[in-house]
Amino acid sequence: MIKILAFAGSGRKDSVNKKVVAIAAKGAREAGAEVTIVNLEDFDMPIFNEDLEAQQGMPVAAQAFKELMISHDGFLISSPEYNSSYSSLFKNAIDWASRKTGDEANMAAYRGKVAAIMGASPGALGGMRVLVVLRMLMENLGTMVLPNQKAVGGAFAMFDGNGNINDVKTEKALKSLGKELVETLTKLKA
Repeated sequence: MIKILAFAGSGRKDSVNKKVVAIAAKGAREAGAEVTIVNLEDFDMPIFNEDLEAQQGMPVAAQAFKELMISHDGFLISSPEYNSSYSSLFKNAIDWASRKTGDEANMAAYRGKVAAIMGASPGALGGMRVLVVLRMLMENLGTMVLPNQKAVGGAFAMFDGNGNINDVKTEKALKSLGKELVETLTKLKA
């Protein structure tokens, strides 16, 4: 069975990026994948620093996140746009997960993986600028990023008080992204 790890690069409690990635995860589940959704803020990691790593080794939370990445075939990632880039929370988790521990292969959390990316924001562009640098980062680490992506503009108005999306077209596009990730991984594993 295809295993997908889904997460948002936002630590905000009511994050639209968490809501968006959850919808894409539904599409992946409907396509037959096992999906694990995590919140990055649940992994309490210090800011990455090689001196800290040399003195104390890999933090427990960083190792746990990296092991989750290694144990999954692909990723659903939704990122907020902070000054045309991704959040420091996201980048810090990605940096820690890139560090080799034990006898694992270099970049074991990234190489041979496939990702579908999306972004959401209250603005009209929906985080489109972050998708450029997010794609570049993930591909430089060895993860294949699907050509299709989704930027959800006006995202604050798309969800009701219970977190349900009220835009059928956007919901369909997000679920389709999750489904496409599962289909691509299935073909690659065949």
